[in-house]
Order: sequence, then C-alpha cells, then structure tokens
Amino acid sequence: MSIQEKCRILEHQEVAPKHFILTLSSKYIPTHADPGQFVSIKVSDGTDPLLRRPFSVHRVAKDKFTLLYEVVGKGTEILSKKEIEAELDVLGPLGRGFKLDKKIDTAILVGGGMGVAPMLYLAEKIKAKELYVLVGAKTKERVLAEKEFKNITDNLIITTDDGSYGNKGFVSDALIAELGNKSAAIFACGPEPMLKAVAEIAFQKKCDCQVSMEQKMACGIGTCLGCVIKTTKGYQKVCDDGPVFDGKEIVWQD
Repeated sequence: MSIQEKCRILEHQEVAPKHFILTLSSKYIPTHADPGQFVSIKVSDGTDPLLRRPFSVHRVAKDKFTLLYEVVGKGTEILSKKEIEAELDVLGPLGRGFKLDKKIDTAILVGGGMGVAPMLYLAEKIKAKELYVLVGAKTKERVLAEKEFKNITDNLIITTDDGSYGNKGFVSDALIAELGNKSAAIFACGPEPMLKAVAEIAFQKKCDCQVSMEQKMACGIGTCLGCVIKTTKGYQKVCDDGPVFDGKEIVWQD
C-alpha cells in the first residue's frame, strides 16, 4: 500500500558531480518500503514539470528515508535546488521490490551507475551468510556509496570503465570472476545492457537472478502504460509489475 504525504527535507548534499543525497522525514515510507521499491516526487508546486519523478529508496531509518539521484534533466535540476526544511509531495512506496529468501547462503549485489541507488538498502536488509557487492561506474568520480557498502561487507569490488579506480572493465566481468563455481543469489540494478549481461551469466551458472529495471516512467502507478517491457508472461509494467523481475522472465532486446 502506498500513500501520499508531505515530507520535509532533512539533508540535501552533492556527493559527486551532479549526484545528490536527499533525506526526507516520513511517518509511513520508512516502515513500509521494501528494498527495490521507489517513491514518486512532485518536484515543483506548479505544473512545470507536470509529471512526478521516480526515485529508488536508497536507505531507511525510523522516521526518515534517503534517496540517491543524478541530475539528468529539468525535474532533477529543480529538485537539486531544494533547500533543507522545504516540503515535497511524495507518493510511495511504489512497485514490487526484491524478494528476499531468509535462507540465502551467498548473495551477490550488482549495481551499475545509478543502479547503486536501491542496492544499499538491500545490502542492509538482506540476510545472507556471505554478501558480495559489485559496483560499476564510468570513472572514479562516479563511484557511489563506497564507504557505506564497506561498513556492511568486506567483499566490495569496484570496477570503472576507464580503470581510474578499482578494476578496469565492466561490472559484469567482475561478476564472472567472483562467481567462479559458486552458487549464489544475484540481485542487480543498472543500465539494460548490464542487466542483460548479468541475467545471461546467472542463467549459464544456474543462479537465481532478480533485476531491477531502469525504465522511464510517466504516472508511476500503472495507469499510463508508458513503461511496459516484454516478458515471457507478455507485456508488463515496470512501475507496477516491477521494477524488480526475475531475470529469466525478461525478453531482452538485442
């Protein structure tokens, strides 16, 4: 169940170029949001922009929750200017999050770019005997939440496309190396090419794999049908049927 509420800004800071951490007060969302779910925010008091903007829940506490976002357009640019104590109209939590099995032996979390956003909350909540977190970014400056992940697990692997930090290459390559002959439950979020690669690796290794799709959304509540993707069950809505899906159910595009 989701609700609409006014949430006060408690913290708002730039943590990397054009990347911000936004912490909001809330009486409902922190105790009802599951890892992988998102909220939808009205970024202005007027009609421009008209549509809300979706953001994955990055972290929760008793009476507050945190979002990690990147400034990519008009809506997020407006949001980035909001100051502490300002109120935002928030709808959430929305969508279907990750399904967590209490008996997971080994879990591997894979976040590429802004796909890191829902992974921190998942890392804090998942119960696994062994937890690995793989973070991929284009450059060193775009590596996000490194300190927070290190506080959760010693098994943090970072890759950058240009080799400026961590291992050079794609995060999917790190997944192959880390998996080896292990059996693990894989959880991933990031650009679609990355998710496709991760899902294929999981299929080859016969590992369970859940992927959180990064699709553009309009309404965010399953009404407009603007975020449908093709699955083995037919066309499904990322905002409502997802954003988390079984990797084997996605009909990946070439």
